[in-house]
Amino acid sequence: NDLRENDRLAGQPIMAMTPSDRTEANRLDRDIVQRCRRGDLGAFEELYKRYGSRLYTVAYRVTGSAADAEDLVQETYLRAFRAFEAYTPGTNIRAWLFTILYRARTDSYRKAGRSPRTSELVDDGPGVEAPQEALARGQEDIARALGELPEAFRTAVLLRDVQDFSY
Repeated sequence: NDLRENDRLAGQPIMAMTPSDRTEANRLDRDIVQRCRRGDLGAFEELYKRYGSRLYTVAYRVTGSAADAEDLVQETYLRAFRAFEAYTPGTNIRAWLFTILYRARTDSYRKAGRSPRTSELVDDGPGVEAPQEALARGQEDIARALGELPEAFRTAVLLRDVQDFSY
């Protein structure tokens, strides 16, 4: 029954959860983290099942490439596995994983001798239509607009609006 409950909660966006679901999700996270810290590989697999698709979504939108996104998620979990003793119990595991993902992406840019696209905002900035109009046209327009943003802005939007981090 716990596995079915875990599966039911795993795919839900945080905002779609009821307060009791969030409490249960937090309890499941704490249980998984405790088992991971004891070296339980099955628990680490549960952690992947719980957050892998969310990490992949952000990684894909940041990199624009399925292969690069897969590599980035793999690197994120590898780093998490190696550094689990540094994880502070009671803190948000999801935020910890996304921090690792972001740092792994930054490191991959540095290793490749590249840097994320940046742009300088002059006056009122580039002529971008209101977000409400982009939403009205549908997800394809939003995905295209996200792809045109410099990586730093795209990452901020994805983490705040898609993954529901507070800031």
